[in-house]
Amino acid sequence: MANEYHNSRKLQNIVSPVPETTFEFYSDAVLATAFLLTAIVAAKRMSSSRSHGGAETTVVTAFYSLILLTASLRTIWFMIPGTVWSPYYTPHAVMAFDSEHPYWIMEFLEIILLGAGSLCLFSIFILILVYWADILKKYFYPGARRSKPMITFLVLVSVLIVIQMLNAILFLFRDYSSEGMILVNSVTLSLVSVVCVCEITIFSHRFRTVLKTLGDINQVSTESQVKRIVWITVTGNLFFFTRAFLETIFAILLVVYWHQNGTVAEAFSHSIWDAYILLKHWSELAILGLMLYILQNRFSNGVEGTGEGLNVSNHGYQTVPETNLCDADFVTDESSPSTLSV
Repeated sequence: MANEYHNSRKLQNIVSPVPETTFEFYSDAVLATAFLLTAIVAAKRMSSSRSHGGAETTVVTAFYSLILLTASLRTIWFMIPGTVWSPYYTPHAVMAFDSEHPYWIMEFLEIILLGAGSLCLFSIFILILVYWADILKKYFYPGARRSKPMITFLVLVSVLIVIQMLNAILFLFRDYSSEGMILVNSVTLSLVSVVCVCEITIFSHRFRTVLKTLGDINQVSTESQVKRIVWITVTGNLFFFTRAFLETIFAILLVVYWHQNGTVAEAFSHSIWDAYILLKHWSELAILGLMLYILQNRFSNGVEGTGEGLNVSNHGYQTVPETNLCDADFVTDESSPSTLSV
């Protein structure tokens, strides 16, 4: 490790700092504006949702809160010029408490900020999947014992938070450089993305099965709901597949360059890094926008009492309205708050 870090120091001394380019500056400004607008919309929707009563309000408010946190953290990161964090705009190795590189603390804070934003983003889908699992378990295993979805959600998110904390502690104890922190985050997000792709696909298939069964029982067409679920599933899977692909490639490049050179100072050119940032964060904006659209559509049409949605009657039968069918964005029963059927 000492030899590798010594080699890393040599390469860092050879490579001169490359400041943020004009394109990167304006690109970051546009992304900051886009995330800021998303945060404003989420804040207004969250404030409006509190005026409605019922269990649905709590769940919808939780979704809006996570969207607001994600967009706000991304806005903060993009509003701060890259050179404030480090003289290098692209990833660059630095050890904790390095007197020769006093900007190490800024790089550390930058990685923490980025990790927190990603954690909030993925928490949105973890919350969705947890409620999906609870609802589907109710339908497929009526007599099975079901744990509270929010407790399951908090446990899963806590595991990710612990990983982030351990990553930060190992960096502060100088077990590895900032490269190691970035690598751990990339591997973690890649694995979580793969899990989300698998779970969304499985749950989507089961929801379609439930809808078709209820449609046959009630002799009502559920084709529109099924198409909606398929469309949202494809969109969600496209996001997670893109994220898993980006993070995997990112991790592989880090490992290869770290193994060959002892640093990632030359692993990413400005063009490659710019492509990574643009694809990663514009895809985040797209999926956040989709979540806002679905939440507003279902909250205004389903929660305000228009009669849309799949409900459990007092006799336990599943009913599908004869007119004005919803798109199955919410599935409601007596014991589970409604949630997105993305």
